[in-house]
Amino acid sequence: MNITRENVDALNAVVKVDIAKEDYSDTVEKILSDYRKTANIPGFRKGHVPMGMVKKQYGKAVLVDEVNKLLQDALNKYLTEEKLDVLGQPLPKTQDEIDWDSDGFTFEFELGLAPEFEVNLKSKKSITHYNIVADKKMIDEQIERIQKQYGKLVSQNTVEKDSEITGTYTNEEEEIDNTVTLTLDKFKGKATAKQFVGAKVGDVIALSTKGLYEDDHELMHALKVEHDRAHGLDIEVSFTITEINKRELADLDQELFDKLFGKGEVTSVSELRDKIKEDAEKQFKQQSDQKLLNDVTEHLVENTKFDLPAEFLTKWMQTAGEQEMDEAQAKEEYEKSEKSLRYQLIEGKLIEGHDIQVTIDDIKDHAKEMIKGQMAQFGQMNPSDEELDGIAARVLGNQEEARRISEQLISQKLIALYKEKANLKVKEMSYEKFVKEVYGDK
Repeated sequence: MNITRENVDALNAVVKVDIAKEDYSDTVEKILSDYRKTANIPGFRKGHVPMGMVKKQYGKAVLVDEVNKLLQDALNKYLTEEKLDVLGQPLPKTQDEIDWDSDGFTFEFELGLAPEFEVNLKSKKSITHYNIVADKKMIDEQIERIQKQYGKLVSQNTVEKDSEITGTYTNEEEEIDNTVTLTLDKFKGKATAKQFVGAKVGDVIALSTKGLYEDDHELMHALKVEHDRAHGLDIEVSFTITEINKRELADLDQELFDKLFGKGEVTSVSELRDKIKEDAEKQFKQQSDQKLLNDVTEHLVENTKFDLPAEFLTKWMQTAGEQEMDEAQAKEEYEKSEKSLRYQLIEGKLIEGHDIQVTIDDIKDHAKEMIKGQMAQFGQMNPSDEELDGIAARVLGNQEEARRISEQLISQKLIALYKEKANLKVKEMSYEKFVKEVYGDK
């Protein structure tokens, strides 16, 4: 067997594989001999079928199968030994119908080669790294939410601005009949809230669904209708008040602190504020890091210049998926995925160049921390190592979950690299300002 390569250019090559008769003849003969021992052909005793008949019946199929196996093994071995960084998979070149009666065969494959390039993390223009802090306003609002959540409901005779109102939305014709508990701040317009203030149990308030809530999802849940039906719904509904309550705020005392964080973990309002700030800023850090990862990714894709074997990749995409595409479909698919492919190559270069690795112990430790966090939400604060190991083993038994955790860890290591090496400008702001600056007023 002989394998040669001709480089068409820096991004494309053709590999030629010559397979001679001596490469496959012994194996084909052995397989046919084994067939002869077990062949069951009418008119012949088992194991006594003439070899010529076996070859006539099975010879070509065995030959084709063996040559294809040799071809794939040889090609894979060649790509590994030559350390060729290929994109996609080798594509067989179109050739005339193969003469399987000849003593040797030649096959050619097109290769798409990964480009050579350098990644520069030190951009001229700095990239913003947001440091999101929990300000006094946010902490005050969170404390009030906690006090409301753990407070007592006190019955009222009439609706006030801060009442919790239970009632039923109805529209007989549209078959709407749903009981909800709401607060007046949920309505989109002030005029709607005014209709409720002063109302009593048993009062019926007529409402238009158009513009009742900020978005269709809130209307969908309030009326208990399908999303598509809620979209643009413009009908009259009645709201019959069945209960009016006011939520009395819970006292900020040790009993509440212990409920929230465990016995003795927080012992004062000052410590409560510190704890809320700490927990909030942990969550903000995740958002800040994700924003940084997205921004650096975008910067690298836009500013790391290299060519790709576009024609080869488009051709490869025609047959790579579950369903074959025509040329136009493949071209469209390539254009959609080019940015992602570019980042995969850039990410691979960074991972290799900075020796970023994730071990099985890293994955296991991350899984255990994730499980501990989930258990803490249900009040299980101190699970044993044995318990965590058992759950982690079950989680990581799912290959998809293990792969997802591995990707998360790679992302974390890349973020740490960007913080160390990239040209970043730290910008500190509250979460409210961060949302406005990054996402607008959505």
